[in-house]
Amino acid sequence: MKKSMTGAKMVVQALKDQGVEVVFGYPGGAVLPIYDEIFQQNEIRHILVRHEQAAVHAAEGYARSTGKVGVALVTSGPGATNAVTGLTDALMDSIPIIVLSGQVPTFMIGNDAFQEADTVGITRPCTKHNWLVKETDRLSGIIHEAFHVALSGRPGPVLVDIPKDVQFASGTYMPKEKARTAHYQPRVKGDIEMITDLAKAMAKAERPILYTGGGVINSGPRATELLRELAALTGFPVTSTLMGLGAYPASGKQWLGMLGMHGLYEANMAMHGCDLMINVGARFDDRITGRVQDFSPHSQKAHIDIDPSSINKVIHVDMPIIGDVAHVLEDLLTVWKAQGSKTNAEGLSKWWKKIDEWRAVDCLKFEQTGKIIKPQHAIARLEALTKDRDRYICTEVGQHQMWAAQYMGFEAPNRWMTSGGLGTMGYGHPASIGVQMAHPDALVINVAGEASWLMNMQELGTAIQYHLPVKQFILNNERLGMVRQWQELLHGERYSQSWSEALPDFVKLAEAFGAKGIQCADPADLDDAIMEMLNHDGPVVFDCLVEKHENCFPMIPSGEPHNKMLLGAASTKDAIGAKGAVMV
Repeated sequence: MKKSMTGAKMVVQALKDQGVEVVFGYPGGAVLPIYDEIFQQNEIRHILVRHEQAAVHAAEGYARSTGKVGVALVTSGPGATNAVTGLTDALMDSIPIIVLSGQVPTFMIGNDAFQEADTVGITRPCTKHNWLVKETDRLSGIIHEAFHVALSGRPGPVLVDIPKDVQFASGTYMPKEKARTAHYQPRVKGDIEMITDLAKAMAKAERPILYTGGGVINSGPRATELLRELAALTGFPVTSTLMGLGAYPASGKQWLGMLGMHGLYEANMAMHGCDLMINVGARFDDRITGRVQDFSPHSQKAHIDIDPSSINKVIHVDMPIIGDVAHVLEDLLTVWKAQGSKTNAEGLSKWWKKIDEWRAVDCLKFEQTGKIIKPQHAIARLEALTKDRDRYICTEVGQHQMWAAQYMGFEAPNRWMTSGGLGTMGYGHPASIGVQMAHPDALVINVAGEASWLMNMQELGTAIQYHLPVKQFILNNERLGMVRQWQELLHGERYSQSWSEALPDFVKLAEAFGAKGIQCADPADLDDAIMEMLNHDGPVVFDCLVEKHENCFPMIPSGEPHNKMLLGAASTKDAIGAKGAVMV
């Protein structure tokens, strides 16, 4: 029997049919009919954020920590344009979210009506797909289609723009199972001949490496299991991009750490010196490759990716395999086992000896001396005191983000939420709210810099309103740390606009919102202060005063190949080259 209902009711019903439990949003005139329907039901919980950008980042945090689609609801005009940063962030990092935006009535579109914006035009470059729904009969089917597109293939954001008259009008509801989805069925099975070629290359390789990315996590738990099985059976070293942390356990004996601009020395050197690079769900982005023409020049390269446009986009590969990571790894293991599960034992043994030499450099070594907290020490102590808990870590963007990636270990996927591709300052705080909503009993910490955190500090009100005990761990160096570091190393120490002379008292700011504020400036007090944060049952803002001019190393300088890195002085006896670092 066909169901007739208003467009607004269709929206809520479609979300229920898709299993949505939480929507992050902010009301406005063009979405009031939908908000009225939300008011009249109890199955879907709505979280009122303080800014639409935060709604999208919260939906991202929810999606990344659960594997489900995150949902945000915003009004027309400024509501939709405020969502653009979050949409772009989700597109760059392949995060499945849906933004439902209100729009002026269909008969007013194009007339510069109050709070009108060309939302579909504005968001076309930053979504996988978007829709402007002009007929109520099509609304429910499009929402179901949007969920399918967001999750299928390479995940990403979609947007559905819904005029107000379409929300008021009545139409026929289309059930989820009848929605149009057959037209978008990305290829998931890889070419078996190419997979066979890769298995043969694995048997011969003397210096192999598994280069893993966010695609492993996006593919789901099975992909993570298969990656770990492949690593265990082959004995190949494993590294990861920023987005792939947790796909392989940080405690694993084959783990080389993160690679890239601020990746570990051993990871970058192994990538440069390998003879077989197996790219699993990564995209050869510029933070990884350094100078493209000098990137791993003597290796055969295989690339497993579900997105055909990522293949040969940056780096030419010898074995392109288009498909879902889980499907491809399953077939690869089957073929490799059928071939006898052989590796080049002698070559692999020599390779690990070389890797151990690079490991011995101890590129993350630092010395905590004196009465000022080093940021590396702060993160190391946070890691030590929380690693055995049910923990999720979010970050803002900057030096603190890189230190968190370097010094914190992740044993499982979906536990690390950070803005990788877009590098969005202000991401972490609302993302942590989305994660806490998904995992109410878990410990959720946002590692932040004071400059990034201020960009969406208003979301502390959201945390208070919904009793979300998120912990904001701020490394406060009173600087735009990464900007200042680049100015020191690359711009003649001309510190143009890279610090603020008007920072708030973060303890008083926290208390003004109704949260707990903690400040720590002495290394001797750090552990006790962190435990005070962890033991508090509500939101906390932790103001950790750290060394103001500490640099984040290792670092691949701009324009250099990925085997030319700056290391911190503590990692080498001869600190020459750039200030506080040595080029190796």
